[in-house]
Amino acid sequence: MKMLAFASRNAKEILRDKLNLAFGIGFPVILLLLLTAIQKNIPIPLFDLTQLTPGIAVFGLSFISLSSGMLIAKDRSSSFMLRLFTSPLSAVDFLLGYMLPLLPMAIAQIAICFGVAMVLGLSPTIHILTAILAIIPTAVLFIAIGLLCGSLFTDKQVGGICGALLTNLTGWLSGTWFDIDLVGEGFRSVANMLPFVHAVDAGRVALAGEVGAIFPAMWWVIGYAILFMVFAVWVFTIRMKGDNA
Repeated sequence: MKMLAFASRNAKEILRDKLNLAFGIGFPVILLLLLTAIQKNIPIPLFDLTQLTPGIAVFGLSFISLSSGMLIAKDRSSSFMLRLFTSPLSAVDFLLGYMLPLLPMAIAQIAICFGVAMVLGLSPTIHILTAILAIIPTAVLFIAIGLLCGSLFTDKQVGGICGALLTNLTGWLSGTWFDIDLVGEGFRSVANMLPFVHAVDAGRVALAGEVGAIFPAMWWVIGYAILFMVFAVWVFTIRMKGDNA
């Protein structure tokens, strides 16, 4: 119950930051509208909605890392966190309290992206629901990255890492804007070692109805999500012990 009360407080903090909410939801939609408009004026299917929409949905989730990282970093810099450390909450309870209110926000962001895509011409099929479900583990991954960064760095540092570095890594190494095979073998090898391109691939094959091809890609995302969450719990536990000393 204490963890749920903490999660409720964090939900209020997230909703209070309306600018960050609007940017996280609005920017991917603007990109989707812009690239769809470009597609109408070029003769080749460069930004086909069936390929573009899962990529934009994954790219938009990178902003969730900024929200989660800033939330925990700001709490760490205030006396609020020191008071919380006197409570019986464990490090896992703390991080779940930060994660739980962010998950509905991430799912809503994915759904809005696909909803706008349907307005723009994406065929409304049951596979859209499958694609949304396939992208949800990516939301957990980005939240975990934000929690780890927020546990390690200050709010200003989190802004640079999650707000600039991570969004660029996601954009360029996910295959959202272009086929990574076109860049070269070295670039493709690096991209395939990271979870971003696999997250987009999972969404694309799910949208295409290729259910059997979802998990080979999704296992990469789930594995990275578990890795970052474990590191976040470990770092946060160290921080708790250090601040309580």
